[in-house]
Amino acid sequence: MNNRPRKPLRREPEHRINDRIRAREVRLVGENIEQGVFSLEVALKMAQEQELDLVEISPSANPPVCKITDYGKFLYEKKKKEKEMKAKAVKTVVKEIRFGPNTDEHDVEFKLKHAEKFLEEGSKVRAYVFYKGRSIIYKERGEVLLLQFAEKLSEIAKVEQMPKMEGKKMIMMLAPKGKK
Repeated sequence: MNNRPRKPLRREPEHRINDRIRAREVRLVGENIEQGVFSLEVALKMAQEQELDLVEISPSANPPVCKITDYGKFLYEKKKKEKEMKAKAVKTVVKEIRFGPNTDEHDVEFKLKHAEKFLEEGSKVRAYVFYKGRSIIYKERGEVLLLQFAEKLSEIAKVEQMPKMEGKKMIMMLAPKGKK
């Protein structure tokens, strides 16, 4: 076994900055500068005069788009924007409701109230009938139970997936109806 210390991995910056920019001409954008197409030397000189970095924002554009800014501040703002976007992303939650093939009417009503609450919160509901042992001979009862369940929730939910068998479960998906 080798006990030599490993060299730390150096990560390349995700943007080309200052001397790493390869283009001859760049399009400058940003605050406190004259926007337009400049040679790389002129753009670098402008960045040095303001004691800031020349950061290549869009390398695939022709000519590449660069911004005169503090690179650390630029990265901070970029991460902040990404975090905000992630927070605004919609997260779908799936709640499960389980029945047996011989579930009593009172129990169905009780679970119906739970399903209504879940749907009003904006969650999807996965209702399923679980068959144990020989109860699998009552497949039709389970399907009727799920369809009645969907019928009772038809005002606030739409059926995303009709009842279908998956192993020992008959599963149906319900999603909240969009606001009109």
